[in-house]
This record gives sequence, structure tokens and C-alpha cells, in this order.
Amino acid sequence: MLITIFLAIVFCAAISLMLLSAVAFIQDKKFFSSAPKEAQNILKPRNTALFYGARVIGWVLMGFSIAMIIGVGVISIWDGFRCSLTFRQFFLRFVLIFTIYKIYDMVCFDYFLLMKYKFFQYYFPEIESVYSNRKYGFNIRSQLLKLLVIFPAASALAAWICALF
Repeated sequence: MLITIFLAIVFCAAISLMLLSAVAFIQDKKFFSSAPKEAQNILKPRNTALFYGARVIGWVLMGFSIAMIIGVGVISIWDGFRCSLTFRQFFLRFVLIFTIYKIYDMVCFDYFLLMKYKFFQYYFPEIESVYSNRKYGFNIRSQLLKLLVIFPAASALAAWICALF
């Protein structure tokens, strides 16, 4: 159980690093596909980097975050095989990691970074008008769908595959 909590924290750190690299350093419009259409339509392309080497730093950080995410998956499965976890135990491990991540995403990213501290608006001030009258982020429905349906289903599928071996 302790390793599952640790892996969930690492997963959240990896996603945070990915967000930081995409928003602050790379600043490519492709990374904002989950933003509302109003925000996507008014985003201005950034042809110049924030500073010399910013995009290189961003891509290196993005690589680290992807490696961390893959590492979380590999370690959670490897440790599960090592400890002879059952389907139920694998499922609980995966769903706990995803649930902690999704709650972290909803609270930290959508509420604090987007609405309260205006992290995205600092780097992309043109989207300020899209978020000015909102009390919470823009995609609560899709967030809850992931939390309550998609992630448990993906966890069950992954646990079933792991339990086969």
C-alpha cells in the first residue's frame, strides 16, 4: 500500500512537470487541446521562445515526465508480480493511483493554478476573458467522467491483464 501511495505521488509530480514544461517553456498551441474552444480560438501562437533555450529545457523536462509516468506503470506492475497480487489488489492499486491523480488534477490544476493563481493566464494573457467569470475550471463533467467511469474501467482492464500472468 505504501508503494502505491508513493507511485501516485510520483505520477502527480510527473504530470505537474509535464504541465510546467508545456505551458511555461514549450508554449505550443498543440498542448492545449483540452482547453475550451473559446480559449483555443484566441490563443496566439508563440513564435519566439520565452528566453534562449526555453523550448529545449521544456522538451527535456517533458521527456523526464514521460519517463516518470512510464516508470510508475512499470514499477507498479513489476512490484505487483513480485508480491503476487491478485486481480482485486492490482485493481485497487491502479484505481488508487488514478483517483489520487485525478483529485490532484481537479484541485491543484483546475482550481488553484487555473482559477485562483492564474498560472495559465500569466503565460497566455489573451485567455483571461475566457476564465474571468468562472468559479471552477471548464471541464468538471469530463473530469468526473474520467474519475468515476474511465479510470476504473482502465484499472479493471489493466488488472485483468496483469492477473492473467
